[in-house]
Amino acid sequence: MKTLWVDAGNGAAGDMLLAALLDAGADLEAVRAGLARLPVERVEVTVEQVHRHGFRAAAVTIDAPASHVHRGLGDVIEVIRAADLPAAVTEFAVATFGRLGQAEARVHGVDVDAIHFHEVGALDAIADVVGCALALDQLGLLDPATVGPRVVSPVAVGSGTINAAHGRLPVPPPAVAELLAQAAAPVAAHPAQRELCTPTGAALLATLATDWGPMPAGRLRAVGVGAGRADPPSHPNVVRVLLGDAAAAATPEPWREEQLVQLETTVDDLDPRIWPDLLAQLRAAGAADAWCTPALMRKGRPGQVLTVLVSPEQVDLACRIVFEQTTTLGVRLQPVARRALRRDQVSVALPQGTVRVKRGYLDGTLVTVQPEYDDALALATETGTPVAELLDAARTQAAAPPQLDELRPCGGPQLGGLSGA
Repeated sequence: MKTLWVDAGNGAAGDMLLAALLDAGADLEAVRAGLARLPVERVEVTVEQVHRHGFRAAAVTIDAPASHVHRGLGDVIEVIRAADLPAAVTEFAVATFGRLGQAEARVHGVDVDAIHFHEVGALDAIADVVGCALALDQLGLLDPATVGPRVVSPVAVGSGTINAAHGRLPVPPPAVAELLAQAAAPVAAHPAQRELCTPTGAALLATLATDWGPMPAGRLRAVGVGAGRADPPSHPNVVRVLLGDAAAAATPEPWREEQLVQLETTVDDLDPRIWPDLLAQLRAAGAADAWCTPALMRKGRPGQVLTVLVSPEQVDLACRIVFEQTTTLGVRLQPVARRALRRDQVSVALPQGTVRVKRGYLDGTLVTVQPEYDDALALATETGTPVAELLDAARTQAAAPPQLDELRPCGGPQLGGLSGA
């Protein structure tokens, strides 16, 4: 399976991404031939080698005649469909312009049919979007049968202000912010006081990405570097694409192993009625588990040892809750390793109602089935059916396990779990 990683740590624009894809091996003549099929004024694409901060990069120039045609989203889509390009190319280009149109409509507060593109509707932007789609297709990155993850790094958007058709705008411009927000894209800080990601670039990244984050594991095959027109002193104005083959799937571990932190404190002067609510509050805050163990304190006084298991990120919150809700003056901390079964959660439909059931798997084999007691108790109270009968029925019905690769997480970040730590 082919993989793609786009390094947008210095931003992205349509011509930069097209240049990077061509630099990574896409056929320039095939891209030119595809663009020539568009029923618009003819555009020319040239590629030259440039340097940005001492490093080589490819730069694309789109030579398009001045056009006085004001095209709306429907007009642009009609132009793309009329070119009779490969289906995957047409679908990608239409989806990209669809994102642009929806973002423009939202930031202007109008219906998408009322949008007439300005910068993004120009011929060079149509060439950027369709050219990128053609290049991706050339590299085999639009074929679902052969392509794996297409991952984009956090996107640098820059800062400051820019002059646009609607006047002076903050960076990132409203359309860019909307496009990245709709895609739930991570953004990155950058020292440059300029626009680093254009609307066309944001739309292309949002359409391209199947995931966001670091480079996927695999064997690296090609690198492409695309340069923008500007060469600011603050940073290399480039976007990189890294093409590879996905790493072979590893044999799944029989369980998940995670590093947790164990909090402990010993208390002998707390109203015992507080303990159940405190334990519930800690679990609700994300603790993997929390419990009390009876202890014999000084002079024979009964006490409790409070133990809480949390992720390293939740230590401060758990400590705060313990200090605020108990009389303790100190908390002991120690790292612990926990092995946890892979698990899923299903909802079982019984004649009396629905009961949620957690299921745990070892090497893909179902080894534990645990109905939610609160669900069964609520049904027992409502229907008069014994709660033990409901628990047995839910457990029996949920005992047919799915395949391991069909498991879905059991609620939240998987810190909570099946009974026991």
